[in-house]
Amino acid sequence: MQLKAIQEALNVFGKYVVQQSRSNLSKGRKNASKNLYNSINYKIENNNGELSILFDMEDYGEFQDKGVKGTKSNYIENSQSPYSYKSKGGKRGLKGMPPPKAFDKWIVRKGLKDIRDKQGRFLPRKTLQFLIAKSVFEKGIKASMFFTTPFERAYQRLPDELRDKYILDIERELDNYGNKN
Repeated sequence: MQLKAIQEALNVFGKYVVQQSRSNLSKGRKNASKNLYNSINYKIENNNGELSILFDMEDYGEFQDKGVKGTKSNYIENSQSPYSYKSKGGKRGLKGMPPPKAFDKWIVRKGLKDIRDKQGRFLPRKTLQFLIAKSVFEKGIKASMFFTTPFERAYQRLPDELRDKYILDIERELDNYGNKN
């Protein structure tokens, strides 16, 4: 049986989630390099008449979405996050501080190169990288829910749409069957 109407509903669902997720990244100012933004996509798989939709994005997107608990303090939004920084790692724990080098390009894109210390001296970029990495390790990453919110919103509407589209697919199949006989 051809499930074109259901595929169409899943396509609308996927496009909505991707578009809203990208929009949330931009509005939330979490789109510095556009790598995460550009990586968000979906695909529909048909496995012998069994349709499924798969979403994909950069690995760190899940940390941006759900947040990561810090070692010393935590954002309220992260209370439900399964991720946390730990000094020794462990189940769902991110072992150790993030590598300071990971913040190098981010510092440049954000224009943080001319930061001064209390004595008025410019901080070297390596020092700035370390301080930011240490701050992220201790405070965590605030959950943005950029993907979860649009997914859940669209998912709530999906059952009714799928039921209606399934009925439409059945009616088309019956019409095709009747026309052949």
